Amino acid sequence: MVNEKKTSSLCSCAPKSDSRSFITLTSNSPASEIRTTTSRIMLNDRLDHFFARIGVNRMEHIVKPGLYKLGAPNPDSLVFVSANYTLSFDALRCALAGTDCYILVLDTKGINVWCAAGKGTFGTEELVQRISWSGLSSIVRHRTVILPQLGAPGISAPEVQRRSGFKVEFGPVRASDLPEYLKTHSATPEMRRVRFSLKDRLVLAPVEFRHAALPMIAATIILYFLAGPLAALAAIATVMAGTVLFPALLPFIPTHDFSTKGLILGGIVAIPFVISFGIDSAMPLLMKAITSLALLLIIPAVTAYIALNFTGCTTFTSRTGVKKEIYRYVPVMALMIVSGILLSIVLGVIRFKEMI
Repeated sequence: MVNEKKTSSLCSCAPKSDSRSFITLTSNSPASEIRTTTSRIMLNDRLDHFFARIGVNRMEHIVKPGLYKLGAPNPDSLVFVSANYTLSFDALRCALAGTDCYILVLDTKGINVWCAAGKGTFGTEELVQRISWSGLSSIVRHRTVILPQLGAPGISAPEVQRRSGFKVEFGPVRASDLPEYLKTHSATPEMRRVRFSLKDRLVLAPVEFRHAALPMIAATIILYFLAGPLAALAAIATVMAGTVLFPALLPFIPTHDFSTKGLILGGIVAIPFVISFGIDSAMPLLMKAITSLALLLIIPAVTAYIALNFTGCTTFTSRTGVKKEIYRYVPVMALMIVSGILLSIVLGVIRFKEMI
C-alpha cells in the first residue's frame, strides 16, 4: 500500500488535535474512543514530513495507535491498517480522500510499514491485539481488514483470521493506487510492483547527508589547514558521493553488493583528486605517491561505508545479504581507512621536516 521510507506521498492529514507523543495501549479492554481524522493537507503536516525526511527528532514523527474514522463510516465501511509513522499514516488517508472508512493504526514504534514488517512490529501479534483492543468486531459487521502489501512479511493471514475472525486483504504497494484498487479489490501486476525511481532514491539523500554533515564539516576544516583547499574539497566530494550520487546512480553501478558499488563510486570520485595532486609541480614525487595512495584508500572506503546506510531502505537488498556484506566488507573498509590515515600521518611528518 505504501512504500513509506522511499515513496510516501508528501500530502498528509494527521489528526493534529492529538499529540505526536507515542502512547502504548497496555489495557486488554477495548479502546474507549474512536479518534477522528480528515484528509486535509495542513502546513504543520508538511513541516512534520520535512523534518522526518531530514531525520530531525526521528522518533517523534508518530501517530497514536488505535482506531480512527475518516469521513462518516458506518458498520459496513472498509477498515484499513497502517503503521503509526506519520508519513505512512498521512499518505494512506490522503489517498482515501472522499472515502468513508476506518483506519486501524498499529503500534510500530514510529517505523514505516516495510521496515516494521521486517522488525516484527507490524506483525500478526500486534494486529490481532489491536483488533481486540479497538473493539473492531462490535463496530463493523464485516470481517475484513485491508493491509499494505509491504506489510505482508510480518503478517500471517491465516493466523490473524484464526485468532481474530478477521480476514486479511493485501492492497497495492502504493497508497496512491488505492482509489483504483477499491473499484474491484483486485490489484494489477503494476500495483504489485515495487518501483524505486530516481525520485524515490533521491528522497533518501537529505537524511543521510544530515547525519554525515557534521563529520564532513570537521574533516573539511582540519584538512583545509593541514593539506590545503584541494584536500578539503575531497572530503566534501566523498560525503556527497556517498549520500547523493550513490542513491542516484544505484541501479547503474555494476556489482550487486552495496559495499563494492560504493568502492567503485568512491574510486571514480578519487581519480580527479589523484590527478590534481599528481600534476602539482611543487610537490615532490614521494609525497605525490603517498598522497595518491591515501586518497585511493580513504575516499572509496568512506563512500562505501556511507553507502551501507541505504541497505535498509531499498529494494536491492535482503536482511541476510546485508549481514553478509557487513561481515565481509566492513573490516576491509576499516583497514583501508586506517591505512590511509597512517599514510596521511607519514605525509604530515614529511612536510613538517621539510618546514624545519
